[in-house]
Amino acid sequence: MADPAAHVHHAIDYIELTVTDMAAAQRFYAAAFGWAFTDYGPGYAGIRVGDREAGGLRLDDAVRAGGPLVILYSDELEATLAGVAAAGGAVVKPIFSFPGGRRFHFTDPAGNELAAWSARGA
Repeated sequence: MADPAAHVHHAIDYIELTVTDMAAAQRFYAAAFGWAFTDYGPGYAGIRVGDREAGGLRLDDAVRAGGPLVILYSDELEATLAGVAAAGGAVVKPIFSFPGGRRFHFTDPAGNELAAWSARGA
């Protein structure tokens, strides 16, 4: 499990890139930037930078408009969800669990999709 002390509440914490060919993406980013990866199965690989995971490659059929998914960290995920909704954001994926934590996705009033995650309560 991730160390919650290593994350800053409501800071940009992780960037998730959608890819259509996991092997090709890993070859490209390893060759271009020296990135290393942690494979979590055929559909997801974490991007290791130094001693932390800074992002991920997520396999999908197509790359969606809007680019990478920006993921914020939250010390209190339910409170963050409530704050997003109160501020006019729309929750597009309610809180769900994944290895290492929980997260939800939302859109801002302009339609940008972001996510917030927490290692707490995993």
